[in-house]
Amino acid sequence: MKGALLVAGTHSDAGKSVVVAGICRWLAREGVKVAPFKAQNMALNSFVTREGAEIGRAQAAQAAASCGEPEAAMNPVLLKPSAERRTQVIVRGKPYATASARSYQGMKGELLPVVLEALEDLRRRFEVVVCEGAGSPAEINLRENDIANMGLARAASLPVVVVGDIDRGGLFASLYGTLALLDEQDQALVGGFMVNKFRGDAAVLAPGLVRMSELTGRPFFGTLPWVPGLGLDGEDSLALDAPRDARAPRGRDTLNVAVVRLPRISNFTDLDALAHEPGVAVRFTESPQEILAADLAVLPGTKATVADLEWLRSRGLDGAVAERARRSLPTLGICGGYQMLGERISDGVESGEGEVPGLGLLPVETVFEEEKILARPEGRAPEFGDAPVSGYEIRHGRVLRLGAEPLFVAEGSRNGDAEGCRVGVTFGTSWHGVFESDGFRRAFLRRVAGERGLDWIAGDEPFAAHREAQLEKLGDLVVENVDRDALLRLIEGGPPSIGYRLKTGLVAKPLRTLATQERVDASGEPVTVPAASEEKWDQNGPKS
Repeated sequence: MKGALLVAGTHSDAGKSVVVAGICRWLAREGVKVAPFKAQNMALNSFVTREGAEIGRAQAAQAAASCGEPEAAMNPVLLKPSAERRTQVIVRGKPYATASARSYQGMKGELLPVVLEALEDLRRRFEVVVCEGAGSPAEINLRENDIANMGLARAASLPVVVVGDIDRGGLFASLYGTLALLDEQDQALVGGFMVNKFRGDAAVLAPGLVRMSELTGRPFFGTLPWVPGLGLDGEDSLALDAPRDARAPRGRDTLNVAVVRLPRISNFTDLDALAHEPGVAVRFTESPQEILAADLAVLPGTKATVADLEWLRSRGLDGAVAERARRSLPTLGICGGYQMLGERISDGVESGEGEVPGLGLLPVETVFEEEKILARPEGRAPEFGDAPVSGYEIRHGRVLRLGAEPLFVAEGSRNGDAEGCRVGVTFGTSWHGVFESDGFRRAFLRRVAGERGLDWIAGDEPFAAHREAQLEKLGDLVVENVDRDALLRLIEGGPPSIGYRLKTGLVAKPLRTLATQERVDASGEPVTVPAASEEKWDQNGPKS
């Protein structure tokens, strides 16, 4: 087979990433050579490919679902907000520019050929490419220069499925409104809908699906049930709001981990492997009291080290971290968090603030440079049973250790054979993902439990096996709940031939929307039925 598909959503976090991963795993099981693709992603959770390219974390997980290796072509444009109005633009896995929201719109014209070239490259090498949209395709303030949703679909002639999250409510209005706000050429690409996170009696939902298909002329390809604990590596900080129930402990005690919820927190998936262990409760917090009370406190990565350090001080969290060191309570800094724990930070790149003092808890200094380090290092942890450890690096900061003990002995490290730093039970490392190394994770947590006098016993399931099981569940979700034959016809057949459209007329000032239903009668002539009402917008148009 040969083809492609764009999975769009009624809004951010509607479930596009999960649906794409599930489709990829189902197709891979069928022996199809499949690849994921997201033209433009905005995420602070990113991943480094083996060739040293930075892409969105979700695309790396979707590549795993496809049983393939992540690569730069799967996410040619990645946006990493570094300040309130400033974003680093990553193109083909490397830093390309820094832009404001407005200047980035003007940049899209030069990025569209890059996006289409990457997609075409994947389509040459793979049988099926499953594309993920960004946000909503109905963001009409952004449609003119769109490269991720309907702009991509139209340029590459992609059929589109729109996913709606019924758990949030307003499913039918969201799906209908999304379709109605698309112009006729964009609507012609939409082949149907999919419901995500449904819980309840399917018989109660069924009449709504039938009526929605009558109103739009488009089918529903499936209704995916709500499954607790099922998901993909989070990219948006909204993922931190989801409850994280600790697995039952094997010993008498639970080990509590408090992670500082920095404003521009990045790569918070570093903590997923900790939460995988039985009896480890991970909580993201802005409370100094919770940071001080935890068995382990973590300063995570950030895309804005200096700005988030200032925020940390403004909330009194610096005092809680310092008090932990005074009381010999275990504390870990990862990447930007590690830099904060040091003596000073010299940053003329990310913030432009120059030299600022760190928290002074580790004897390290950080100097930011224009060239970003993107690497997949490996090593071992001498103080933790010489356990093997691997990770990935994404940083502009160069950290110089001025004393104390390194945390890891690294292969090919830029600082000789040493990486990270330890003073007592205060630890720091520039490597993300180290807790995915099972031996190191368990040895580290045993050290923390011993320091805290806890009866805590590590688990025995490899984290990689847990991730693989999650991907298998996503594949099962599609196999059991989606009309796969209909979806295959859409993938192979391309944009559908649907003579039934919702017509939206938009004029600039004042902006006015009039929705109508347009059908084609038996003779092929259009039959238009005016909508019951019209919605008026003010002179400034809809807000983003």
